[in-house]
Amino acid sequence: MAKRTTICAGIDTGKRKLDVAIDGSSKELQIDNTVEGHKTLLDWLRRHRVKRIGIEASGGYEQVVVAELRRKRFVVVVFQPAQVRAYAKFQLQRAKNDKIDAALIATCTAAVKKIHAPPDARLLPFAEQLTMMDQIKEDIARFKNRLETCRNPRLRQIWQEDIARLEKREKIELKALVAAIREHRDLAERLDLIYSVGGIGMPTAVAILIRMPEIGQLTREQAAALGGLAPYDDDSGEYAGARHIDGGRKRLRRALYAAALPASFRWNPQLIALYNRLIAAGKEHKRALVACARKLLIFANTVVARGTPWQNQPPPRAAMTTTG
Repeated sequence: MAKRTTICAGIDTGKRKLDVAIDGSSKELQIDNTVEGHKTLLDWLRRHRVKRIGIEASGGYEQVVVAELRRKRFVVVVFQPAQVRAYAKFQLQRAKNDKIDAALIATCTAAVKKIHAPPDARLLPFAEQLTMMDQIKEDIARFKNRLETCRNPRLRQIWQEDIARLEKREKIELKALVAAIREHRDLAERLDLIYSVGGIGMPTAVAILIRMPEIGQLTREQAAALGGLAPYDDDSGEYAGARHIDGGRKRLRRALYAAALPASFRWNPQLIALYNRLIAAGKEHKRALVACARKLLIFANTVVARGTPWQNQPPPRAAMTTTG
């Protein structure tokens, strides 16, 4: 077995503490998850010649230290919790505490063969603002549910006022977010290309731009998988199970699925034809909508890849590319 030349570390993230371990070494560190703690971490990593750091996504508590590590030119791999859990099962590791998790993440980091480029740092504050807008939508939906079962006129008025206040706040935040995006010429051009697709409104265009910064650099299969809209096989031997979607970016999938309904009924001729064809073939309404949501994302990926706005009529087949 070839000896690893890249020294890798793993960080287990907590709200207040960071536990750090180096792959293949007994060296450990625990520091506060603060600016001062991060300075100590940087010195410790440099002293031990660490080049690559793995860290598990932990509800946003990892974001500040990840940004600082990348700013200092470290290679950082951010793992989803499911990846770390799966690796622990593969290693038959049942014990769990912060130090053990840090060592496990370090081993995961050393095993990574392909390092993806970090996301555009300009999009990070936009993502936080977009999440807040998603949460406003969720609050509006909850208040509307309460309104449906409320019979007291005074309480109904309270719910209605709260809904109106939140809807106004959502519009203000969307306008501010779009204005902030347009301060960057390349992001503005990408946003306009996505928005040109029939059936993609500005809220959905913003969600695609921010939730999928790789847009335009992916194949159609990769885009569908990242959007959580790729149909996966469920076959074994002679058993042929139904195809189903799984994984991907949940908030992006919700935005695309919500846009698919009006797009496939009114705004996009190609999606209208696709939906009707699937229903005529016996597909359920929800499955047809998922297919339309997937197609909507593929359209967005295609226009960004080509750098040309959407056209209602598809180009000749000979002109289609692998990213379409």
